[in-house]
Amino acid sequence: MRSPLLAPPLPSGVDTTSEQFAKNRADVLEQLEVIDQLLAEAEAGGGEASIARMRSRGKMPIRERIANVLDPDTPFLEISALAGYGSDYTVGGGMVVGIGVIAGVECVIMGNDPSVLGGALTPYAGKKWSRAIEIARDNHMPYISFVESAGADLRMGGAGSSGPKTQTTHFAESGRPFYEMIELSKLGIPSVCVVFGSSTAGGAYQPGLSDYVIVIKEQSKVFLAGPPLVKMATGEESDDETLGGAALHAEVSGLGDYFAEDEMDALRLCREVVSHLDVAKPGPESTGPGDPPIHDPEELLGLVSRDLRQPVDVRDVIARSVDGSRFEEFKPRWGPSMICGWAEIHGYPVGILGNNGVIYPDSAQKAAHFIQLCNQIDTPLVFLQNITGFMVGKDFEAAGIVKKGSQMINAVTNSTVPHLTVIIGSSYGAGTYGMSGRAFGNRFTFLWPTAKIAVMGPKQIAGVMSIVRRGQAARKGEPFDEEQDAAIVAMVEDAQEKGSLALVATGAISDDGIIDPRDTRTVLGLTLSAVRNRPIEGAASYGVFRL
Repeated sequence: MRSPLLAPPLPSGVDTTSEQFAKNRADVLEQLEVIDQLLAEAEAGGGEASIARMRSRGKMPIRERIANVLDPDTPFLEISALAGYGSDYTVGGGMVVGIGVIAGVECVIMGNDPSVLGGALTPYAGKKWSRAIEIARDNHMPYISFVESAGADLRMGGAGSSGPKTQTTHFAESGRPFYEMIELSKLGIPSVCVVFGSSTAGGAYQPGLSDYVIVIKEQSKVFLAGPPLVKMATGEESDDETLGGAALHAEVSGLGDYFAEDEMDALRLCREVVSHLDVAKPGPESTGPGDPPIHDPEELLGLVSRDLRQPVDVRDVIARSVDGSRFEEFKPRWGPSMICGWAEIHGYPVGILGNNGVIYPDSAQKAAHFIQLCNQIDTPLVFLQNITGFMVGKDFEAAGIVKKGSQMINAVTNSTVPHLTVIIGSSYGAGTYGMSGRAFGNRFTFLWPTAKIAVMGPKQIAGVMSIVRRGQAARKGEPFDEEQDAAIVAMVEDAQEKGSLALVATGAISDDGIIDPRDTRTVLGLTLSAVRNRPIEGAASYGVFRL
């Protein structure tokens, strides 16, 4: 058995009585209140009338279906709950995705929300669907789909359409999720589909490509074309039940492997199927729940300023998120703007990288070294992002910031242990890449409400554009309108500030969701458990480092 970490607890210098702490806390609570309202909106789905109509037909809303299939008193970690925020679509995108425990097995669960456009696959639902399959594949977890979908959202901005203009791809590029579902089976990752209602057109392939299919009496409908399209295409008269009902598929076509009497019976069958899958984690398991931090996680609310200009010692975040607040810091006297070290979260060993300022050449080199060490001992990495980028300027270019920054990004890219990223403040420019942003193969990314993600800070973007305009005027010998430039700078800064906000990022599904800072340890614990469904193995080799 692995011995526990022997490092001492971190001290804390946070003044919880200060005016700034109180303001930070009030600001975060205000942001969390907005997020709670949006979560309630997502849970409401298509609204009271749609939910009432479902219930009148003996159907449960999607979240009730999920709640009833989970083991009692176990959590459900929802992914991208606020997808579609700021768009013309319902918050949540018409789909629920998350990780939960069924019959003692951690599973990825994807469910269409039939109260929203009949469960049609909106652009946001499509992106969440792909993310669900990605989580199942990357973490070798069973994939459970609760299907009730009218198929693709045909309103999407095609020729002559009056619907939302959100189409950015051609139909010829479609179908990738079906390919990825098939890949799951090839990789030995089980897929179980419960058909709760209509599963039409492309939606019919979801049960068709699953390992196990459960259909529900007089409720499941699976067909490539519904009665109206069949009539148009062939002239044939039919109805839903005879064309593709549960009895047909359980008794005639063979598509249905299990026949349920009602929704609760279907969920019982789903639990039975999962129970026989013989899914076992390769280990090692957690040494236990771990002792709580000695510093109060409630204090996480007051650490980060809303405008992010106030410095934050990331050690104070670590001290309120890891077991016993214990942290073994690596190279504490060198490259001090990069905090690296080992800790445990709910009994799981982790390596942590956090930012205490901009990344300098020495701190980039330190991070690259630490990442390699964690790969050598098969230890997952937690990245706590609050980064404005890599340091610029003549002295730092001469010191090799490009070369050493590239070493850090190279180490992140070549690392094969799981990466878990929490963006607590700024996530700007190439600092996002060096700290394992979403594009760099990390397993999960979560945001605090205070997070801001952009190519650079709003003031820097607006200022750079002003310098360019000033230079253009000088080259042309034209007078420079200071008043007009000031107005443009203010407008650009405001637009960039709004575009960098956490809600905008999470609405676009560029992360896995916004979390309450107080839940950081819990969320990391759940994901550290999830990533252990496949062996954790560090990189056996690396690409060329420019040394």
